[in-house]
Amino acid sequence: MDKLLKFIILMDTKTSIAYGSIRIFLGIALAIRGWMIVSNPEVILELGVTRDLFMWVSIAGIVHLLGGILLCIGSFTRLGAFIQIPILFNVIFFVYEHTQLMMGGQSLELATLVLFLLCIFFIFGAGPLSIRDYFNQKKISL
Repeated sequence: MDKLLKFIILMDTKTSIAYGSIRIFLGIALAIRGWMIVSNPEVILELGVTRDLFMWVSIAGIVHLLGGILLCIGSFTRLGAFIQIPILFNVIFFVYEHTQLMMGGQSLELATLVLFLLCIFFIFGAGPLSIRDYFNQKKISL
């Protein structure tokens, strides 16, 4: 029991690692989403996206891919978050405008959570577990 208590106390002092882990996970998830959009244009058309909107969906895929990579590695994190915020804002207020909370698929809730996290990383930056933090510790400027 004593070891468990010591472990809990140790983890309470390492909350910044959780912040970095969330950033890395979000970056990987967005990069994978972007790669899926960019690498499978036929799927986009099968989802009912018209040819007029195809270009915008493709741009969103590229932005997710690049922004997700920036978030994941922790370099230019604010830029990576900033370029994705307008996409998620449009998804929430225009794509899912006809949906409600607690509907099947939970797409609105997930998009809102991702938008919130992107805003957090835009405001507060990369934090620990990032390339920028690594170089700052080594006294090397980017």
